[in-house]
Amino acid sequence: DAGSSVEEMEFNWDEYLEDTGATAAPHGSFKHVDTSLQNGFAPGMKLEVAVKSDQNTYWVATIITTCGQLLLLRYDGYGEDRKADFWCDIMTADLHPIGWCEQNKKILKVPEGIKDKIPDQEEFLQRVLKGACSAPANLLEGLHRGKNPLDLIAPGSRLELQNVRDSLEAWIVNVVENVGGRLKLRYGGLEDSDKFDQWLFYLDPFLHQVGWAAQHGYSLQPPLAIRSLKSEADWQEILKKVKEEEEESSVPTDVFKDKPVIGVHSFSEGMKLEAVDPMAPFVISPATVLKVYNEKYFMIEIDDLRPDRTTSQSYICHVNSAGIFPVQWSLKNGLHLSPPPGYPGQDFDWADYLKQCGAEAAPQSCFPSLTSDHGFKENMKLEAVNPVDPEEVCIATVTKLKDSYLWLQLEGSKKPVPDCIVSVESMNIFPVGWCETNGYQLRPPRKAIVNKQKKIAVVQPEKQYVTVFCLYFLLRFGVFFLFLIVVINGKYCCPKIYFNHRCFSGPYLNKGRIAELPQSVGPGNCVLVLKEVLTLLINAAYKPSRVLRELQLDEEAAWHGHGETLKAKYKGKSYRATVEVVRTADRVADFCRKTCIKLECCPNLFGPQMVLDKCSENCSVLTKTKYTHYYGKRKNKRIGRPPGGHSNLEVAMKKPNKRRKRRKHFFVHKKKRSSTSVDNTPAGSPQGSGGEEEDDQDEVDEESLTEDSTSEHQDELLEESEVSEKKSLSSSPTQSELSHPLAQDRDKRKRKLRTFSFSDDENKPPSPKDMKMEVAEKLQLDSNPLEWSVADVVRFLKSTDCAPLARIFLDQEIDGQALLLLTLPTVQECMDLKLGPAIKLCHHIERVKLAFYQQFAN
Repeated sequence: DAGSSVEEMEFNWDEYLEDTGATAAPHGSFKHVDTSLQNGFAPGMKLEVAVKSDQNTYWVATIITTCGQLLLLRYDGYGEDRKADFWCDIMTADLHPIGWCEQNKKILKVPEGIKDKIPDQEEFLQRVLKGACSAPANLLEGLHRGKNPLDLIAPGSRLELQNVRDSLEAWIVNVVENVGGRLKLRYGGLEDSDKFDQWLFYLDPFLHQVGWAAQHGYSLQPPLAIRSLKSEADWQEILKKVKEEEEESSVPTDVFKDKPVIGVHSFSEGMKLEAVDPMAPFVISPATVLKVYNEKYFMIEIDDLRPDRTTSQSYICHVNSAGIFPVQWSLKNGLHLSPPPGYPGQDFDWADYLKQCGAEAAPQSCFPSLTSDHGFKENMKLEAVNPVDPEEVCIATVTKLKDSYLWLQLEGSKKPVPDCIVSVESMNIFPVGWCETNGYQLRPPRKAIVNKQKKIAVVQPEKQYVTVFCLYFLLRFGVFFLFLIVVINGKYCCPKIYFNHRCFSGPYLNKGRIAELPQSVGPGNCVLVLKEVLTLLINAAYKPSRVLRELQLDEEAAWHGHGETLKAKYKGKSYRATVEVVRTADRVADFCRKTCIKLECCPNLFGPQMVLDKCSENCSVLTKTKYTHYYGKRKNKRIGRPPGGHSNLEVAMKKPNKRRKRRKHFFVHKKKRSSTSVDNTPAGSPQGSGGEEEDDQDEVDEESLTEDSTSEHQDELLEESEVSEKKSLSSSPTQSELSHPLAQDRDKRKRKLRTFSFSDDENKPPSPKDMKMEVAEKLQLDSNPLEWSVADVVRFLKSTDCAPLARIFLDQEIDGQALLLLTLPTVQECMDLKLGPAIKLCHHIERVKLAFYQQFAN
């Protein structure tokens, strides 16, 4: 993976933010990074500085601000007057701590510019230096002069790290690498092995300077994970060597002066709480306080009720540890609490669990107060450590916010991981550009953005006045144009579209392929985002061409958006259609919902809203049959006389040669076909049979509307369509045809549309009474059911009171042979039908079987 082309591409944050339409998390939200950039000097500190006009004299100055190794100073006596402020370089300027002049017999003299404001120099110095904070002497003199304290933790430095399993123990660690304060640490004694290396930020509460354990009464012992690798004598020898070299590799104590102070906790053993495992921070689980070491440290264990468990997830905490919450915190914040492994059932209830365990919940007072004043917002970008592989720092997107916690989606990780739960004060998150600043490899997204080659414009001398005018114009009207860009971008910028994998996928979409889709797409331009979403849905269908046909733009409908050409591939053939998508952000939610309903899936399957635990449509309890009833197309056309007052037979006899034009513009043919093979009568026209004909012709229309397939495929499809048409015309079972000799009615059957009728009078729609009588009567067939195609079976079902089930037969491609093999148990199991509808369906199947045995068995 390291040698892949993605790694070699140069990632650019500015272009990535521009392309995704996202914003970067504010730098001020990363307090640990701000602390690491401080050089030890702080505004308000005082020092003695040589006076520029007389290098032999010095005067007291106050630090106004710092910037790396540069200091902005102001001589005391100028008050709020900023005109005499000056910058100086720590490495080159003549700077000293307060008291240096007195010790070295140097002269303190008021500068000329403020001499008249300070009549009494001694009294003035006593007043301004009373309670003043002097700049640290070690940062102004000696080897550490001008160095950032963070730079003092160099590779080879030694520190002490508390044991994650026993906080009363610590062991020596060597700094292998320092990346902007993020340290790669290796246990002392394992210099030749990186198996147990750890990454920690230098301000981590469990990391200390050498000698800390002895000062606080903690023992120096190697962790249990590595203790067996060497003998006790070897470990003692390593410890002795470390103490001898302590001065050479020690880190100044001042480096850790900004480390958070650990307070006193009030937890007791056995208390229950909710916690996030720091090794796998993806879910919130019930946990127990396993052990209390002292007033500062305690151990918690993630609950596991399995009797055969071999390992436990436990770790050391303190009162300010991230990822521990009071009981019911998840419920109050609308979050999912993962039940302990081995817990009976999926619906976890804290009251029953506490009663079952005989434990008490940790009171609210044990937990620190959470703040929401942090500056993070949803969809912001940052850089974050991959908890599964701490070597990786990935691009991260804030997907959710709750109090002081972020849910981060990591992009570009070698192995995809779920959204990580981290505190806003976590030291494993960094601002945009942190990796680049510190020379560390940032994992780019899957589709890396390559830096475009920058072109240098050479301005000819005679055209310089044009450049000056352009600069003036941009400065004059730039703010206005920027405002327009922001407004227009906001209008046409699509929000993130979520694929809610738990929602019902309907009859067209493959549940397994839907589960493989990314969690979200966007944000970005509305047309581009929605086009990508629809393309993903088409590719996730059982028959992509069928879904494309459902989405295609109706030429008779009014356009309300933007037409986009989409493609689908199915069985080696390509299809193309024009699909309408909306262009503005305010219409995205409605567009997604209507598209879902068009595909007969849950209206929340995809859209700008993420479904957390339970869909608002309660779609999980519905089967395909029931869901089609609620959200399907429900074409309630009559089977008898179609709209217009004439039967199908009459219309066919009156206009046998007139054909309707096929809808064009959406599916484009490379090769024209004969228009006599397939009937393209649109639904709802006098020649169509309501909504039935369109459904019956799904297979034929879909296969005959290819764009990129070869001529051989087209001829083959045409041949299949003609055979299907002839078979249908010759095998449609109608009782009226059986009452006449075959030779006399052959021409009439050729003119008739493929419909099923069980009444003696073709031109009269059957009444409910007639239907009851027909059900009781024996069925007469004019063709062998063994030769029925899928379309023939569908038409037969649509002529019965089981018409709503016809789509299931069409989706599962049940032909006449399969129909005769169906039984009640098979129907219930394979079609997921309740007993009532299944019995009704099997009654009609038995009628077909009986007619088959009576008419065609011999």
